[in-house]
Amino acid sequence: MLIAQISDTHISAPGQKTCGVAPMAENLAQCIDSINALDPKPDLVLLSGDVTHSASQDETRHAADILSALAMPLFVVPGNHDDRQLLSKVLGPEICPLNKDGYADYVVEGFPLRIIALDTLDFGKPGGLLTEARLKWLDACMREKDQQPTIIVAHHPPLKLGVPESDEDGFVGAEALGKIVAAHPNIERFVCGHIHLHTNTRWCGTVVTTATSPGMQLTLDLTGKATSRFLLSDPSYLLHHWTSDQRLITHPILLSPLGGPFEFTG
Repeated sequence: MLIAQISDTHISAPGQKTCGVAPMAENLAQCIDSINALDPKPDLVLLSGDVTHSASQDETRHAADILSALAMPLFVVPGNHDDRQLLSKVLGPEICPLNKDGYADYVVEGFPLRIIALDTLDFGKPGGLLTEARLKWLDACMREKDQQPTIIVAHHPPLKLGVPESDEDGFVGAEALGKIVAAHPNIERFVCGHIHLHTNTRWCGTVVTTATSPGMQLTLDLTGKATSRFLLSDPSYLLHHWTSDQRLITHPILLSPLGGPFEFTG
């Protein structure tokens, strides 16, 4: 099974660059072209939040137009720059389903890997939030199929990862989430975004993997000094490969010019 993960696309209104400098619409279109051209093709695509930059209707419709070119199913969770209701309305309830309480918490079945989507948006705030009721829902979902290999996809990472700006945002409910994750060893991976950098780390018995943004790289500063600056970067995404011997291998795909290929000879 192949899963492509895009994150933090920060699409602005048509004809505008994000923050006046980042060509995020063009970069997302390049990622989609690359994903569609893969052989074999991914079974599905996950977009782990911050689809838009300012949660406006124009931005959401623009993102939907670009994403409509994908040749395989797409599933979306909202980020702190999004409006969950607007995402579901514009992208469609099959792409961003909302439960009876209005959250984008849902399960994707029918694949070798079961996917559980968690809506960590705390509307109007930069940090993540999961309530006790929604954590109970997650635990119940895991108990239903406690042998099925599972990926959890969310926007916010549930721990600090050395990016001061996002570390300061926080995640209410992360400790309780960790206890649930630790109780279910069939959780193969927790995939998310928010920090605009690719990282991997052990957490509560699983691995947390964050995806890059296709064009806006946050500045890594291990001195602990927060900054709101970002760097322009080439389009990129992650490719998660669930192999026949049940290993989940993640490949960062960077769409930058490369020389070669060359033979290892002489």
